[in-house]
Amino acid sequence: MTSLLSTIKAALRGVDEEPSDPPLPALPPQPTSVPVIVSAGGAARRHSPSSVEELELELLLEALFQCHGYDFRGYERAVVARKVQALRLHLGLSTISALQSRVLHDEETYHALLRALYVEPALMFDNAQEVSMLRLSLGVCLHGAALPRVWLADCAGAQQAWTLAILLEQEQLAPRTEIYATFASDTMLADARQASLPMARLGELQANYLRGGGVGKLIDYFDVSADGLHAVLKPHLASRITWAQYNLVTDASFNEFQMILGHRALPDFGPLLRRRVLQLFDDSLAPFGMLAVDRPLDDHDPLSRHYKPILAHQSWYKRVA
Repeated sequence: MTSLLSTIKAALRGVDEEPSDPPLPALPPQPTSVPVIVSAGGAARRHSPSSVEELELELLLEALFQCHGYDFRGYERAVVARKVQALRLHLGLSTISALQSRVLHDEETYHALLRALYVEPALMFDNAQEVSMLRLSLGVCLHGAALPRVWLADCAGAQQAWTLAILLEQEQLAPRTEIYATFASDTMLADARQASLPMARLGELQANYLRGGGVGKLIDYFDVSADGLHAVLKPHLASRITWAQYNLVTDASFNEFQMILGHRALPDFGPLLRRRVLQLFDDSLAPFGMLAVDRPLDDHDPLSRHYKPILAHQSWYKRVA
């Protein structure tokens, strides 16, 4: 503050040659501070914007939380910035501040921002490695449970849940396994509930299915609409999926699961939020259950003692303690 006053007075002296007023008394030194934001779980995180764009981004996330209750403040800033800038360019807006104004006053833009910040939607069988790990582990993990439950935490859309339902059917586990597909946003939850398979993309999805070890035709698991343009998952498979709103940032454990798939959501989380969510998964996983995360657990994390990797160099774990 003292240096700022000195700068202003020096500039004024350069304009006015007349003697200046007596100098102001020196102000006491002001403590240097960094903005502190309380993240999920009450832990403080510090973030000091170093540019106008970073400040705009902080204000946008704060506005989204204060006005709509969705808290993305603990997410990785680089990931959030990339998604926000892509949406800004798509909407033809010049600044993040202009985007914030639209988000606060236009419901369609608000929902577009939620979709942009959320987990990228998956296509059926789009990750051959993930499908291989599921084929390897579903039977081992779930056959011993009377009524096994699988949690798709921050589900990557309807097609991720459909993929899991089909794999469970092939493992003869579908009739007694419940899939919980949860979404932080009611908007994404509604999208998933109303989703259908566009027949125009069937060739692409069939190719994914075969690359993931599928046999036969993917469409055999769907009922095609009368106009031949869309298809929906067969009722006996769709009935095994529970769609629900659930916020990993703020909500507590709500059930015990034999398998938790959180590997698509975790990459977007900052360090403090990541630790919070991993603890939540640990609180929710049954003994000898399976946990899929995005990268290997840190050996220095006390939670890592509870888990043993299924395969070397994979971030899929079995709970052992």
